[in-house]
Amino acid sequence: MVTETSVIFFKGMNLVVVESPTKAKTLRKFLGDGYIIEASMGHIRDLPKSNLGVDVAKDFEPEYEISKGKNQVITSLKKAAVGADMIYLATDPDREGEAISWHIQTLLSQKSKKKLINKFKRVTFHEITKTAIEEALAHPGELNMALVDAQQARRVVDRLVGYTLSPVLWKKVRRGLSAGRVQSVAVRLIVEREREIKAFIPQEYWNVFVDLAKNTGELFRTTLVEVGGKKVETKDGYLINTAGVAEPIIADLKQSDYKVETVERKEQSKKPNPPFTTSTLQQAAANVLGWSGKLTMNMAQQLYEAGLITYHRTDSFNLAAEAIESARMEIGKQFGPEYVPEKPNFYQTKSKNAQEAHEAIRPTKCELMAVSDDPRMQKLYQLIWRRFMACQMKPVVYDQTVINVNAQNTNDKSQIYKLRASGSVVKFRGWRAAYENKSEEIILLPQVEEKEELDFKEVISEQKFTEPKARYNDASLIKELEKRGIGRPSTYASILSTIVDRGYVERLEKRYYPTSVGETVNDFLVTNFGSVMDYEFTAGMEEDLDRIARGEKDWKKVMKAFWGPFEKAVKAVGETAARVEIPVEKTGEMCPKCGLGELVIRTGKFGKFTSCGRFPECDYKASLRQTVEGVVCPDCGEEIVQKRTRTGKIFWGCGTYPKCKWASWQDPRKKETNS
Repeated sequence: MVTETSVIFFKGMNLVVVESPTKAKTLRKFLGDGYIIEASMGHIRDLPKSNLGVDVAKDFEPEYEISKGKNQVITSLKKAAVGADMIYLATDPDREGEAISWHIQTLLSQKSKKKLINKFKRVTFHEITKTAIEEALAHPGELNMALVDAQQARRVVDRLVGYTLSPVLWKKVRRGLSAGRVQSVAVRLIVEREREIKAFIPQEYWNVFVDLAKNTGELFRTTLVEVGGKKVETKDGYLINTAGVAEPIIADLKQSDYKVETVERKEQSKKPNPPFTTSTLQQAAANVLGWSGKLTMNMAQQLYEAGLITYHRTDSFNLAAEAIESARMEIGKQFGPEYVPEKPNFYQTKSKNAQEAHEAIRPTKCELMAVSDDPRMQKLYQLIWRRFMACQMKPVVYDQTVINVNAQNTNDKSQIYKLRASGSVVKFRGWRAAYENKSEEIILLPQVEEKEELDFKEVISEQKFTEPKARYNDASLIKELEKRGIGRPSTYASILSTIVDRGYVERLEKRYYPTSVGETVNDFLVTNFGSVMDYEFTAGMEEDLDRIARGEKDWKKVMKAFWGPFEKAVKAVGETAARVEIPVEKTGEMCPKCGLGELVIRTGKFGKFTSCGRFPECDYKASLRQTVEGVVCPDCGEEIVQKRTRTGKIFWGCGTYPKCKWASWQDPRKKETNS
């Protein structure tokens, strides 16, 4: 905290303002005694929580207020600013950071006894290292108001949608519900996927394999790919789709002569993936570590503020020349010069709105280090380090062999079957060397020649059924949002956590399921606000926000074009739309509080619970005991129940707790539990 006495000390010094204490602590390691570093603790003002906070009649003017608990922070910053020679606004290098800097400059300049406006300078850096900070301070700039306007536009449009649609949901569906411009569209994706799964009709098909051998005895397996010139699998379906079709084919194959038709041998290579962006980092952490987007971004934030990785909110594949050169040196030292390509690898960013001034996510130092006592931070750091090293290494080189075999029935020469075997051998590990724990699948095939006759050994057949698309997990949902242009990489984590917190979806075993509340709200919004819930409209709004950030559009004109039709739609729905009910499961028991309503089962953030069917007239609710059938507690033999932590994570525990404290993160019905 800054005191009156310390203001004198600040004279002749420079003030650097950042968002977080951790970031401030890291900067103090690199800056000398001539700098005072203070943290704003995030946003210092925002739209009010209790009302709309946007004056639609006055050209959508935001009505900002000091954020709760920030008055003391502002007072301290003002005292520090008065005696400073220069005030450097060093918040994060994105729209959110630009807006925080603008709010700080605006508040510190208000009612100041001294003119501070000429003292403000904006500095940005994409990594918290001594070199990057000194370079930024040596070349300060001004606030980018286009970025500020883009952030204000996003905040205003989200507020207009949320605060206008939510009362409609209260009136037409249920009190306490809320809607969001992007979150509601994400729920729509999950609802539609669930309905695809429920409507899916499995189709039967059969896989047929034949084990063959050379006359030397070397055995290998082939797969049936054609029957009488017809492919076994096409985009329209499967040729062998019943046991009745499979059986005569299997019988024929047992009575056939086998001969090699062709042998294709060629060297192939596989290039490394590009360095991480925000989106691909979240997807990789979900797939490899099983993390949610929220956890990934929290850990990445800590790594960035500690100066260990570059800025983690980016959609650019760009890498600094110095970083590339350092990586090439480290690759040569750690893996050998044969892994260093002749020229650096460069990657083209696919996103048309990527900010090329940003860098991809990479470690600030190329030496693999132990960065934290927190194993989660260490795991994410290693994931980033390996991806960065790999992206600057040579491709994997492997020999691929494809053996095509003809089978001809000994009694019916006109019936021809085609079979295929594929194998590969890694010749050069290339970038895979960076992933020391990554297994490499090697399928070896015997050396055969064209027209060589083979010995039949065995036919293996498998009955299969087609499966629907999998429910979204964090990785696939983020990938789908990015593909459709919905939201921005920096918002994906909050989108996913918000729809869970609101009870519209559940995250069970790392997959997203819609709740009855989510489905009902989704259907109401799609029916009555189709344009707002439209995927293309949502993506179009993101494009408009990007145009504002590039200075190509005026944010208030964008708001005006959106608000007119939207306001009319809200009014019409409020007057004419029919009320809908959320389906609930009735228990047959009467409410113990009011005695008038029947108890029903609902789903919330912490799982299922019972409540009075007369809600909100009666607010009775109680937790629902979800017993797991078919298993018992391994410690005491009593029943096991499914529970949730305060953050909504599912676990299983003994039903007699606290008498017996056995608990497990693993579903005891699927695998052996670990207490």
